[in-house]
Amino acid sequence: MGRASTGRRGVRALGTCAALALLVACSPQTQAEPRGDQASTIAETAAPNVHPVSGLAIIPLSVTSDGERIGFRVEVADTREAQARGLMFRTELGDFEGMIFPYDGTRAQGFWMKNTPIPLDIIFIGPDRRISNIAAMTEPYSLESVYSVGPVLGVLELRGGRAGELGIEPGDLVEW
Repeated sequence: MGRASTGRRGVRALGTCAALALLVACSPQTQAEPRGDQASTIAETAAPNVHPVSGLAIIPLSVTSDGERIGFRVEVADTREAQARGLMFRTELGDFEGMIFPYDGTRAQGFWMKNTPIPLDIIFIGPDRRISNIAAMTEPYSLESVYSVGPVLGVLELRGGRAGELGIEPGDLVEW
C-alpha cells in the first residue's frame, strides 16, 4: 500500500528528472569564443565548401603573425572570370572571410575597386608566401589601381581594416 503510493510519486519524480536531464543535455551551452587554430578548425568542419553568393570553392587559409596563426575561410578566384569579378557588388564580408587570387609568382599585380561597395584590405603575397605589401582600407568604387611591390604568388582580400585589427603586416607568412 505505501509502496504503490510512493511508487507513483517515484515514477512521476523519475519522469520529471529524466525530462529535466534531457532538457539540460539538449540546451545550447555557452562557451568562450574559440581562438587561433581551434577557431579555424571549427570553421573548417562546420562551414560549406562553396560560397552561396559567388559559387566559388572555399578553402582554409592562415596568416602567421608574431607567432600566432590566424585562420580564415576564403573563396578561391582561380579563373579569369572569377578574378575579374572578385568581390564586386558584395555588401558584406565576415571577420574571418576573404578571397584569394592565386598567381604563378612571376609578375606584379594591380587591383582596383570598380563596383566594390565595401572597403577592402588588399594583401599582396610574394613568391616566398610572405606578405610583401598591403593596400589597407581601399576606397570603394575607386578606379585607381593599387599595386604589389613585386611578383606575387597570391593576393588576399579581407574586409577593410581587418589586417590592422589582427596585426597582420608585411613579412607575415600566408599559407593556403
